[in-house]
Amino acid sequence: MTGRATPLPFEKQERMSREERAKYLDERLKWLVPYAYDRAPAIKARFDKAGIDPSKVSGIKDLENLPLLRKDDLVDLYKNNPPLGGLVTMPMEELERVYVSPGPIYDPHHQSETFWQRLVYLVKSLGFGKGDVVVNTWAYHLVPAGHMIDEALRRAGVTVIPMGVGNTELQVEVMHQLKVTGFFGTTGFFMNIITKAEEMGYDIRKDFNLKLACIGGEMGGGPIRKLVEEKYGIATRDAYGTADVGFMAYECSEKSGMHIAEEVIVEIVSYETGKPVAPGEVGEIVVTPIDETYPLIRFGTGDLASLIEEPCPCGKTALRITRILGRVGDAVRTRGMFIHPRQLEPAMAKFTQVDGYQAVVTRPGHRDELTLKVELKSEEGIDKEKLAKELNQVVSAAVRIKVDRVEFVAKGSIPEVHKLIVDERVY
Repeated sequence: MTGRATPLPFEKQERMSREERAKYLDERLKWLVPYAYDRAPAIKARFDKAGIDPSKVSGIKDLENLPLLRKDDLVDLYKNNPPLGGLVTMPMEELERVYVSPGPIYDPHHQSETFWQRLVYLVKSLGFGKGDVVVNTWAYHLVPAGHMIDEALRRAGVTVIPMGVGNTELQVEVMHQLKVTGFFGTTGFFMNIITKAEEMGYDIRKDFNLKLACIGGEMGGGPIRKLVEEKYGIATRDAYGTADVGFMAYECSEKSGMHIAEEVIVEIVSYETGKPVAPGEVGEIVVTPIDETYPLIRFGTGDLASLIEEPCPCGKTALRITRILGRVGDAVRTRGMFIHPRQLEPAMAKFTQVDGYQAVVTRPGHRDELTLKVELKSEEGIDKEKLAKELNQVVSAAVRIKVDRVEFVAKGSIPEVHKLIVDERVY
């Protein structure tokens, strides 16, 4: 096995020249590929099928010849190769936690020190550190987001209040009484809390100690972030990640794109060919994290962005990506979670009265809304109110996002050939 097995200090990495960074990541990749090939059976099987000799991978330029691993592939791998899909480099009994993401995908709790160094450095780069009291509103139940952010913040010296999602009035009181300085969560939920605080008679600038909010997980949040900064005097930052990989890019105070995190290789590729596109051109984000526990080599996120090559005024030399510009494939990111047809189909199969259906995501205000449109085989003898409640309950549980409304539509309203999930948000 060749290449560099241990990371350089992140403070050194962030100031490397582009040439130094490329050479360093080449060395890290030359170590990672044979390491993952030897320890993760699913990676070995993928490489063998594609005729790839891991010892011949000499650096980033060879990545485009390696097979892509997409979200749907993860679902199939976990289903066909239990318990961990052949993707994890250690036995399950050595893991601290296993999370259950939609699919189901059984994400391992990362026990790679490289992973945690990356996340700690990232939250510090966002502006969080010792002396901060931060409300974390990402979900702690089943999925990794809440625990992942919680641990990164605590390792960075932050006092964390693990609130999770919901309980808006309680969130307001906690933020007021504990003099919370920071917030982590979705843009829409943050605005729900701010709106509720004003309804309760609070003045955000005078009655709260909020200084920094890392809000994201939803597209089209630019105008809201501008409002938060100008009206309420709260600085905002954005970060990008997935449940599988963790955070991989972050925004600095210059707000001119998101810096690609240390120990992460990001490609922007054509969804059709898997080949890199030119800087400035929109393509799919494909990520290879340097991770000893969960080495997802060439993981296609399905998110669209473009590379920014121009130097950032902040002085950090890493390449940057734009904010997320859209999605490819069938999954739709909604309120920070992905909804996939594979979640909808088994849930809707329970309702024999239904002839056709479609989930529609809109954003009429500050929050993503999910509507389930339903065509019935016959309306005769159907208690629509009762059926709507049952549909709402079953589908909300399946996709792990609350359905806002169930709408019964006339037969023929949903085309015979159609996407099961449609994104109608306008950004």
